[in-house]
Order: sequence, then structure tokens, then C-alpha cells
Amino acid sequence: MKISGLTSVALGLAAVAEASYINYTTVTGYFLQDEASTDPSTFDFTTTNFGLINRTYPSDKGHSKKNNHHTQWERFYNQVVELNHKAPHNVDYKVLFLGRHGQGWHNAAEDYYGTPAWNCYWSLLDGNDTATWRDADLTDAGIEQAQVAHDFWQKELDTQNIHPPDSYFVSPLTRTLRTANITFTGLRLPRKSTPFRPLVKEYLREGISLHTCDQRRSRTYIHDLFPTWPIEHGFTDTDELWNGVTAETSDAQDVRSKSALDSIFQTKDAGLFVSITSHSGEISSLLRVVNHRTFKLSTGAVIPVLVRAEAVHKTPTTTSVSWTTSAHCTAPPVTSANSCVCPSSAVPVTTPLVTVSV
Repeated sequence: MKISGLTSVALGLAAVAEASYINYTTVTGYFLQDEASTDPSTFDFTTTNFGLINRTYPSDKGHSKKNNHHTQWERFYNQVVELNHKAPHNVDYKVLFLGRHGQGWHNAAEDYYGTPAWNCYWSLLDGNDTATWRDADLTDAGIEQAQVAHDFWQKELDTQNIHPPDSYFVSPLTRTLRTANITFTGLRLPRKSTPFRPLVKEYLREGISLHTCDQRRSRTYIHDLFPTWPIEHGFTDTDELWNGVTAETSDAQDVRSKSALDSIFQTKDAGLFVSITSHSGEISSLLRVVNHRTFKLSTGAVIPVLVRAEAVHKTPTTTSVSWTTSAHCTAPPVTSANSCVCPSSAVPVTTPLVTVSV
């Protein structure tokens, strides 16, 4: 199923899903993140070879004379090649490297104010006296986290001969654009590797809530920030999906995420290893789409997933997925240790607290 140009009708106030033509499943047994015994809150991808499990593969038999000199990542790449070689014509295997952006100013603000107060008031503003979090940029800590990912990729390239991404995709929000740039720019890649030139994709953005950090800036801004990066066809200059009033449900976001994944798997030159730089909520959605277990990433973290995609024939149907509204305070909450309590003089509303910028 080809994905046409993006319009405000595509999501608007409701997400409409056509019947799935591609079924996704996670192929488990290759990464520690697949295992129920792995705790996401303490897992460190930089100390575990990206989580790649030290094991043998069926494809090792065909490379037995060379395997003594092959790293785990080289043997894993051969396994993915073999899986695709033996797969039916309607089945495709890819490894997705899902990277979360480094800490943004919105993350720092939520930590500062506490999640209840953040959700019911502060997240609806552009920022405070010290920071701006509408389409938040990276903090110094976020920059350092992206640099950690860069350094680890270089280590894996130098010591493990990991196959670098064959294609790169990135969310259009500033924090992901900057993270991808720091992570992949300047890596010493093997000859004939795909140069880092990510495609900016609308549908890889964070879950669309009332928070101003979820509104992207204009296409012109993105182009001026990274002028050599391609932006997908149909990408509007202004953000037509965020309005500060209605928010995606998880079901609506999964519809969007699957549409993005469909277009990636149908990209002719996407290759076997695919990098996606996105957000915590969006990566969680993508993991749901590929039937991976829940695995929440810390800022700057990366999770690789081996995905099996099977194209199937189905009669097109449509499913309407509603968006939601929620009330929020019009002044800083009185207390929010466990829940948000608005001042008695500030009746909760469902309208934006600030003028929507375009």
C-alpha cells in the first residue's frame, strides 16, 4: 500500500485506518530487550553490544570456515541476509534501530515541576523564564546523551564491524533532528556505506497531545536547519496536526505509526538495517505495531528490533479512531504531588492557554 501525500485530513481530529496490508511481528531470541527478564529501567545498550545476544545462528553453517574471524554482529547480519533469502516473496526482514532523542527542555521541565503539574498546566505553555519547550531543543545533558550514542556507534563500527544503517529516518521535531545529527554525523563508515542523509517523516513524530512540545515548527525552519536533508513528499509548511485542543489516543497513534512503518518497508532502497530517530511515546507505539514487548527507553537510548513483515491481501475497510480532549488549569496548580488540583479561581478549560503559533 503506497502512502500518499500528507494532509490535514489524514489525521485531523480523528485517525482513519485502512485495512492492514502488511502484518508485522518481532522475531525474538536475538536481543536482550526481547527477553522478559531484561529490566528496561536499568538496561544500558552501550555495555551490552546494543543488546545483541551471544549465540549461534542457522546461517553459521554456510560460513563455518570464516566464522572464527567474524564478530557477533557480522554473523547476525549474515543471518538477516539468510532469512530474507529463504523468505517467501511476500515476507521481508529488517532490523530497526529505534533511537530516542536526548533530553529536551520539556523533559527537564517535567522533572522540575512534577508530572501532574506538567500535564495539567505547564506543558500547555511555551516555556518559563529560563527555558522554552515548544518544539523543545536539547539541553546540554541531551547533547551529551546524543554524543554517547555517536561514540558507541563508532566503537561498534571499529571493533565489531557492525553493519551501519542502510537508511535513516527522523521525526520532524527539533530535538530528534539535533539528536540524529549528533549521533550520525562524522562517523567513520566503511566504504560503500550509505551516507547519513535522513529522510524527515511527519508520522514519526511524538504522540500528538495538548503539550506545546509536540507541535513541530515549519518545513522552512527544518530545511534551514539542515538544508541537505530530504523531507518527504506532501510535508506541509505549517503543522496541520497539532491544535492544542485535541490529542491522539494510543490507538490513533498506532494507526499513524503503522502508516509510517508501511512506507519505510515499501521504500525500495531502505535496506536491511534501518535507523529511526524518534521519541519515547512514538517508539512505544512502533513497538506495539511490531508486537514487541513494552520497553521504555531513557533519553538518548537505542533499541534494535528484528522485524518480520508479511504482505497480505485483504479487502479494504475503514476504522474511525477518535481523538480526545482533556481539561487543564488556567493557573499554576495548588498541589500536584499525586494529582493536579487547580486553584479555586482557575476553572479548568479545554482550550489552549497560549496563542497557537504557526
